[in-house]
Amino acid sequence: MNQNDHNITPFLVKNISFIIILFLLFITLSVYWQVTGYDFINFDDDVYVTANSHIQSGLNLENIQWAFTTTHANFWHPLTWLSFMFDYHIYGLKPGMFHFTSLFFHLLNSMLLFFVFRMMTHKVWQSAAVAALFALHPLHVESVAWISQRKDVLSTLFWILAMWGYGLYIKKPNTYRYLLPIAPLLSKKQVKWSVKVL
Repeated sequence: MNQNDHNITPFLVKNISFIIILFLLFITLSVYWQVTGYDFINFDDDVYVTANSHIQSGLNLENIQWAFTTTHANFWHPLTWLSFMFDYHIYGLKPGMFHFTSLFFHLLNSMLLFFVFRMMTHKVWQSAAVAALFALHPLHVESVAWISQRKDVLSTLFWILAMWGYGLYIKKPNTYRYLLPIAPLLSKKQVKWSVKVL
């Protein structure tokens, strides 16, 4: 064994979380990158984006107010509407970029889940396994590959942040950390149980 071998082991131990994050990014992008080449579909994407005048007029005060007051498409999810407005404002009507944003949120969710579970359990490898299973589980394909399901990746983001806030609250209680579980309600109505659970 040469001197370089002794230097590699401490590097790996010290940077294991970084290495796990790189691995999560690699495997998730390997599976999902193809969605950036997909088009809009005729099942709800028209209601949410392609035939929605509020989305296609971009971010402005009137549309922000609309996002927080409408039940268009039979849902109240203002953050979902705002994310679509932001996409349109930045990319125009390019479906691949709308898909890219959903993929970005899924990548972020997978990484955050690893960090939250590691913080709560202090178990690196088990947390990495949970995050990898989450990142690659077939149930998430619809959420990433179907633009209209942006509400799912957004509500997941805020749910994971709510778990993180709760974990911090347990360690050191304060109002800010206690209120984080309310955020998922702004992106998808099905997460209303998050407030009850936490």
